[in-house]
Amino acid sequence: MTTTTPEIPSPESIRTDPPAAPDDHLRRGGDDRMLAGVASGLGQYFDIDPTLIRVGFVVLSFVGGLAVPLYLAGWLLIPEVGADTSVAEELLAHERSR
Repeated sequence: MTTTTPEIPSPESIRTDPPAAPDDHLRRGGDDRMLAGVASGLGQYFDIDPTLIRVGFVVLSFVGGLAVPLYLAGWLLIPEVGADTSVAEELLAHERSR
């Protein structure tokens, strides 16, 4: 009967720093941004092609005109990449400081 001993990892091979967490926050913008970056941000957040979201906005614009208010709401409520606050939060903070 042959017994094997488990290999002990060297101290250099053991990671001591935690792995970087992915940014799972919804943000506008990105590399494939066209207007305000709403479709690009939604595409990155849901891990789908932003072109599909743009096509959805076009379809919604022809079916009841719902795309324009939804896109404007996304522009106002979703913060841009690198920003901590959305446009709506900045407007509210500006009005509160008056």
